[in-house]
Amino acid sequence: MCNLESYPPVFRHPSASPPQLTTANSMEDSSSSSSVPIPVVDLQRLSQETLGEACKEWGVFRLVNHGIPASLLSKLEEHVRVLFSLSFESKQALVSNPLSYFWGTPVLTPSGDALRGALNLNWLEGINVPLSQLPLFQSEDSRLEDFRHFLEEYGRHLSRIATTLFEAMVKNLNLCPKQSESSLDKSSGFIRLYRYPPRSVVDEACGMMEHTDSSLLSIVHQDQVGGLEIFKDNKWLLVNPISDTLLVHIGDMMQAISDDQYRSVKHRVSVNKQEERVSICYFVFPAKGSVVRSSKYKPFTYTEFQQQVQNDTKTLGYKVGLQRFRLNAPV
Repeated sequence: MCNLESYPPVFRHPSASPPQLTTANSMEDSSSSSSVPIPVVDLQRLSQETLGEACKEWGVFRLVNHGIPASLLSKLEEHVRVLFSLSFESKQALVSNPLSYFWGTPVLTPSGDALRGALNLNWLEGINVPLSQLPLFQSEDSRLEDFRHFLEEYGRHLSRIATTLFEAMVKNLNLCPKQSESSLDKSSGFIRLYRYPPRSVVDEACGMMEHTDSSLLSIVHQDQVGGLEIFKDNKWLLVNPISDTLLVHIGDMMQAISDDQYRSVKHRVSVNKQEERVSICYFVFPAKGSVVRSSKYKPFTYTEFQQQVQNDTKTLGYKVGLQRFRLNAPV
């Protein structure tokens, strides 16, 4: 476990008051104590049928044979742990534009700053890495320079994987081929590094509150501590980590583009009593000016969607998401 000085001050007392959890729905908590066998998709032998069923029925799947060297994942995770182990003040000073350091909320402004005024405290800290701007990051600290190179290499792999999967999904859905070009914008991709400090009093989903991702696709590498849960069939199901696999989440934009054929999976993260958890997450979005068109939703751009999410989070304490744009939805 890292020294307490590395955590944001409010996290240095693991038995502190639990975060306020404001959600759109009050759901009965029914968590599985063992890992649920979610679908597995093999990137080297991509089955359209398996991929389509996973996206429609689950909204999440394990990706195997993804082509990312195990050595790169190991080095990247090692550097993430070293960076997070620095003192809270050092991280604030070292992590500079275009990267940003945040804590207490996963909701960020377009500039990468934590959204202040959010009603919920999430038991996490993170670093936001916009991949298209990563070459602009300069540091005299050799550890950060090495870290930047690992992130750039990892980002190239993730862009390849996301593009391959998205093109297969477009084919599955019989969408216009041009929509593949306008809907997935490689330059929009960013990486979020998360650390969840341990907490002696474990509350429901206090690591990261329940939500769906706003992205087209999200790709997650998690360490072996675990804590990710998905909501399916009115139950919270634990998704344990498995070495050398990635988790792919369908996001809100993909659900809209698919006319609700694919599911944006609701998920949350619980903290561990003894161990901190680290995850490395990649998100990719539609082209900034492109309009998302669907028979189920009013036309909107991702910029409009992002602004609505931030407004709802600040005023309501939770994300309403696609429901705001659904045709014939109550005002």
